[in-house]
Amino acid sequence: MYKGSICDVGGITVGHAQDERGMTGVTAFLFGEGAVAGVDVRGAAPGTRETDLLKSENMIEKIHAVVLSGGSAFGLDAAGGVMKALEEMGIGFDAGAFKVPIVCAAVLFDLGMGDPGIRPNARMGYEAALRADTNPAQGAVGAGKGATVGKLVPGSTPAKGGIGMASLQLPGGGCVAAMVAVNAAGDVVDPSTGITVACGSLAGRPVHAVQALLEGGQSDPFSAGRNTTIGLVATDVRLTKPQANRLAQVAHDGLARAIRPVHTVADGDTLFAVSTGEKTCNPVVLQACAVEVVSRAIVNAVHPDILEGA
Repeated sequence: MYKGSICDVGGITVGHAQDERGMTGVTAFLFGEGAVAGVDVRGAAPGTRETDLLKSENMIEKIHAVVLSGGSAFGLDAAGGVMKALEEMGIGFDAGAFKVPIVCAAVLFDLGMGDPGIRPNARMGYEAALRADTNPAQGAVGAGKGATVGKLVPGSTPAKGGIGMASLQLPGGGCVAAMVAVNAAGDVVDPSTGITVACGSLAGRPVHAVQALLEGGQSDPFSAGRNTTIGLVATDVRLTKPQANRLAQVAHDGLARAIRPVHTVADGDTLFAVSTGEKTCNPVVLQACAVEVVSRAIVNAVHPDILEGA
């Protein structure tokens, strides 16, 4: 299990809300002072909200929240509840007589894990925002509540997924951290050891997706679009929007290190990147450390000790 919290980066609070019967949930990241942000969508089956405004050429410089949610496209409703909570807190883009909270979101597919009629909605998003603090749980909570891993081999039983986090201190006193909800079609491998830590099983025995496919196996046609790994990379190093977008792009290497295979037609993998501070760091060092914390967060998301304590 790797150490560190997404809240080791200052200016961030995190709240979870979930439904036990629905086996689904929401994780809300709040940035009270706003955060410079970027995003990179790599999977072929994404579900997102307000990602176009993060393009480097577009107007908005800072956002006020990122929402990760289960529920597939239904889960995008949770962002409305986070907006309501932020408005009540007086947080948002100053539009004269109004403040408009800028809330970006991404969803993963967990429909059918529990009661299929229960999905993340505005109420659940509102609850997650109100619960935001600097001591978030990880494991099968929030957006990771109904997550599963290892779904490519037909007939296999998926392993439990979840949401995990990790952080690293940077030269000069800065910090980079990640929190990732892992609902991957592929398997999770700890890149520091090469050991597969989560995969599907057949007749109680592990089945490794890449090995099975290379040996001539078929992928499950019903897995398409039913997966997705989504997350947030955060730092207190000062970034511009183009730099935040680049950080999100590079951070996807952390997914590629820890999930095999990843970025498939069956996934909607999306990573946000935010900057909340004014510290400085060599950009290559920051990017390399971002890759590392993303892969560590993925391993933590499915780590038995974390899942058993969730």
